Amino acid sequence: MPSAACSRAIRPADLIHPIVAGLVSVIVNYGGTFILVFQAAKVAGLSPELTASWVWSLSIGVGASGLLLSWLSREPIITAWSTPAAAFLVTALATTPYNQAIGAYLISAAAFVVLGLSGWFDRLIRLIPVGVAAGLLAGILLQFGTRAFAGLAVDPLLATLLILGYLLLKRLSARYAIVGILLLGLALLWGQGRLDLSGVSLQLARPVFTVPAFSFNALLSVALPLFLITLTGQYMPGMLVLRNDGFRTSANPIVAVTGFGSLLMAPFGSHAFNIAAITAAIATGREAHEDPARRWVAGVAAGLCYILVGVFGVTLAAVFMALPATFIATLAGLALLGTIAASLATALAEPASREAALITFLAAAANITLLGIGGAFWGLFIGLIAHALLHGRWSRAHLSSRTGTGEQEQANV
Repeated sequence: MPSAACSRAIRPADLIHPIVAGLVSVIVNYGGTFILVFQAAKVAGLSPELTASWVWSLSIGVGASGLLLSWLSREPIITAWSTPAAAFLVTALATTPYNQAIGAYLISAAAFVVLGLSGWFDRLIRLIPVGVAAGLLAGILLQFGTRAFAGLAVDPLLATLLILGYLLLKRLSARYAIVGILLLGLALLWGQGRLDLSGVSLQLARPVFTVPAFSFNALLSVALPLFLITLTGQYMPGMLVLRNDGFRTSANPIVAVTGFGSLLMAPFGSHAFNIAAITAAIATGREAHEDPARRWVAGVAAGLCYILVGVFGVTLAAVFMALPATFIATLAGLALLGTIAASLATALAEPASREAALITFLAAAANITLLGIGGAFWGLFIGLIAHALLHGRWSRAHLSSRTGTGEQEQANV
């Protein structure tokens, strides 16, 4: 249930920043990673109708689940499709029949429903030390922060305008910095003739139902990797983003609701949707609103935007994807600066756990890919190992026994 603070009336002035934060998260999602869905659809040899259905099912499912969870919890629950899973499908769909892939999607989604209802995921998240969690988040986001400035070498005018505009607006009116550079960047692109929407026509998407087929091969080669990749690459860092910004919503209903939504949308092409990680940080931090109790509006706004894109299928997704990569990367990086700074501050705040947090940060920033599992998992794994070795109970007991032995030896002398 929402707290008393969260249930206070929302004033019109409270809507601007969370709505823009939600919109930016949607733009970054479609502009940054959605191309993987089209690549996977091409590898699978899908028709335009099946591809549009995939876009529809992901967008509607993500939008409806995020809107529902944000409204009920009064917290910014940003949902998204599984990006690492989409990257995995670019290769997996080359050897797996599409109807068997649909069956694998259903199995993976059902597993997430069971996981959410069991309550085990929430217990797992609570075991992660605060410093390690903050270091993990900072490491994951670091690459997005550096990309904000890497654009200076690719598109100097656009990147310079966005960075200087951000700094000036931060000085003059910090609350409007992201809103301002979004409008400023779009105005420049329009003036340069790089925002050409003349060929865009709105067409309603039509979902296409695919009868699933099940095979042992698809279970092992698609369903199991899909489940593990989404769990470690999306749900775990996504929940840590919420925790890092002070939100305490249980992971169980989030996993269960998104899992159930994925189950419903799988026959229409949706591979998996879940709580967002990177784009969630745009809507959960102070840039969305100074008051955390107002940030849930960003989740609702993002949900509505996703549903709108879903209704019109590939058309609006293509609009977002037409935006220059430098604009997307710089906008995302600048929007995440506050979250990166806060995460680093939290990770390094406690001297006793500082080294383990720093190791987590560096391991996550290295973006290790091993055994088909992405960098978020390995960053967390390495960080937890470091924390256990440096601060585990066995270490203290060992030191205590060593101290006792030393004292006994001194007494004997």
